[in-house]
Amino acid sequence: MTVLERLQAELGAIVSVDAAELDASRTDKSGWTADGTPLAVVRAVTVEHVQAVLRIATEHRVPVITRGAGTGLAGGACGSAGTIVLNVAGMNRILEIRPEDELAVVEPGVINQHLNDALAEHGLWFAPDPASKAISTVGGNIATNAGGLLCAKYGVTRDAVLALTVVLADGTLLRTGHRTVKGVTGYDLTALLTGSEGTLGVIVEATVRVRAIPLGTVVTVAAVFPDVTVAAGASAAITAARLRPAVMELIDPVALGIVARYLGPNGSAGLDLGDGAFLLVQTDGPDALGEAEQVADVMRAHGGDVRLSTDQESGERLLAIRRMMHPALEQHGTVLIEDVSVPRSRMKEMFEEIARISARTGVAIPVIAHAGDGNLHPNFVIPPDPHRRAEDPLVPDNVWAAADEMFRAALALGGTLTGEHGVGVLKRRWLADELGDTSFDLQRRLKAVFDPLGILNPGTMFEQ
Repeated sequence: MTVLERLQAELGAIVSVDAAELDASRTDKSGWTADGTPLAVVRAVTVEHVQAVLRIATEHRVPVITRGAGTGLAGGACGSAGTIVLNVAGMNRILEIRPEDELAVVEPGVINQHLNDALAEHGLWFAPDPASKAISTVGGNIATNAGGLLCAKYGVTRDAVLALTVVLADGTLLRTGHRTVKGVTGYDLTALLTGSEGTLGVIVEATVRVRAIPLGTVVTVAAVFPDVTVAAGASAAITAARLRPAVMELIDPVALGIVARYLGPNGSAGLDLGDGAFLLVQTDGPDALGEAEQVADVMRAHGGDVRLSTDQESGERLLAIRRMMHPALEQHGTVLIEDVSVPRSRMKEMFEEIARISARTGVAIPVIAHAGDGNLHPNFVIPPDPHRRAEDPLVPDNVWAAADEMFRAALALGGTLTGEHGVGVLKRRWLADELGDTSFDLQRRLKAVFDPLGILNPGTMFEQ
C-alpha cells in the first residue's frame, strides 16, 4: 500500500489531492513558491490526525510540511514535490481561559486576533502582535517566535509561551513546560521549540501567558524629520532617556513618499509628510500622557515636526500612516519583506548602509522599522513582468545581491538576519554566517535528535 493509500485509508475525507489545494499550499505571503507538487494536503482537526500522519510518514520516510494560515514571510511552510502538507489550521479551538492564573490554552490554528477577542471579555490580552494578527495563527506565531509593534515593551512570542504539546516525527506526543509562573525543571524544551519553524515537531496545543489590559489611555505622538538618520537618532534618544513606549515605528523617506502618494492629501493627519522620515510613538498605562510629553520633547530637540494626540480618532489617523505601508507598496508589485535587527544604538548606521546599498545597486529599498527594538524591515518591490515565465524565479538576481549585502551589513553591526520572520528557506544560505561553524553544526545535530530521518519541514533553516 502506498503512502497516499495509507493516508486515505486511515484518515478518509481530510486527505485532499485537489489540484487547486495542492497548488495553493506551495506558497506563502513571501511570494516564494516551492518546486513540484505535494503528494497530498491533510486537513487535521485532532491530535490523533497529526499523530497518524507523522507515524505513516515515518514508516514510508516521506517528508511532512506543517502549515497553518500560510501567512509566513520566509517560505518555511510551503509544500514541495512529493511532500505531505499537514495543515493544522482546522485545529482552532480555544480550550481554556483562566483569568485567575492569567493563562489560556489553545490549539495551533486559533487566529491571534480571535484569541484577543475572547480574552477581552475577561479584561485580558495576548501581547504578541504581529502585523498579520488578524489572519495569522497562534501556532504559526510560536513556530516563528513572532514579534510585532508592541514587543519592545511587552516581549516576543517566546516570552508568552508557558507550555506546549508537540507531536514528534514518529507520532510520539511530547508535553513541555508548565502552568506556573516559575518553573526551571530540566532543559527548557518549550523555549527551544518556540521559533523552531516546524523542524523539531508539530505543535498541537499551547499554554500561553496573557496579561491584564493596561489601564489608562493610549497617547500617540508622531513627527516628521528631515531625514531618516535624524529620526533614528531621535528614537535612540527616546530609549536612552529610559522611556519605554508601547509602539515606536520609523518609516524612511523612500517608503514615506510611497505611503503619502497612496493616502493622498487627506490622509496625512495634518502632517507635511514631504520627503522626510516619519517616527510614530504610542504610550500606554497610567502615566501615558506624561511619558508622551517627554517623548515629544525629545523629538522636538532632534528637529521633528511633532503632533501629539490624546483621543482615539486622531491617534488612529496617525497610526494609519504606518499601517498603510504595505498596502501602498503592493500597488507597485510583489513585495519581498525582509527582516534584520541591529542593536538600537546602531540603527542609524544600518539605515545609512541600506541607503548606500540602494544607491550602489540601483535597487530601491523602502524601509520601515520597529525602532523600539532595532528591528528593520527593508522591502524589495518586484514590478509585474509580463514576460516572466512560470519557471523563472520571482526574485531577480540583482535583488538577492542587494539583500546579501544588507544581511552582511546587519551582521557586521552586531545584528541578526531575522528579528521575527524566521529563517525559512529564503535565509538559510546566510545562517552559518551568523551562527558560526560550531553552533551551526550543533544545531544540525540537535535537529537530528528530534527528527532522525529528516522528514520535518526539510529545507527549512538547513539545506537538505
